[in-house]
Amino acid sequence: MAEFNVAETFVSINGEGVLAGQLSVFVRFTGCNLRCSFCDTMWANDADAPHTTMTTEEICEAVRKTGVHNVTLTGGEPLLRAGMAELLHRLTENPAQRVEIETNGSIDLTPFTGISSAISFTMDYKLPGSGMESHMRTENFALLTERDTVKFVAGSRADLERALEIIQTYDLTHRCHVYLSPVFGRIQPVEIVEFMQEHVLNDITMQLQMHKIIWDPDQRGV
Repeated sequence: MAEFNVAETFVSINGEGVLAGQLSVFVRFTGCNLRCSFCDTMWANDADAPHTTMTTEEICEAVRKTGVHNVTLTGGEPLLRAGMAELLHRLTENPAQRVEIETNGSIDLTPFTGISSAISFTMDYKLPGSGMESHMRTENFALLTERDTVKFVAGSRADLERALEIIQTYDLTHRCHVYLSPVFGRIQPVEIVEFMQEHVLNDITMQLQMHKIIWDPDQRGV
């Protein structure tokens, strides 16, 4: 049975994505292969960051005990963890469970597609301001469906222009959900709305990180 380094588990609302505002069980794994300029979970990005070692069964049992149907696997980068496919199979044995994987856009999604229709990907596309755009795997776009989401976190007008270029080049609004979000503290949400108005961006959702509005932006476990 696989073992995982888990930085934290908690129940809160989804702060972003298509299930924003709904309760979810969050399982945060340590370790990330990227270092984005605006990362708000840098404390969990080292593989040996403070953690609890949990088996597949222990994670599934912790989720089951909450009674919450939505599960959010996050990090760090959860898809770097050996045994993730096994965990996804086990979590989705419960027909009530819905599993969202928050992934950074640099990991091949192929091994994780087709496991269950209860699994969805919320995949970042790292824009120039992140410093990590060169790591993006645009091949993943072809694997996404109407269950999935591509999220662009923008910190400037240049980031928004690049997001629009990617959305149009890969026809993302006809493939999956598409979200634009501001880098907290770097760009005003109204600038994103004005950009959407200027370009008549149908079928794109501007979204704020709800958890950073409800709680202190630096608070963990929410």
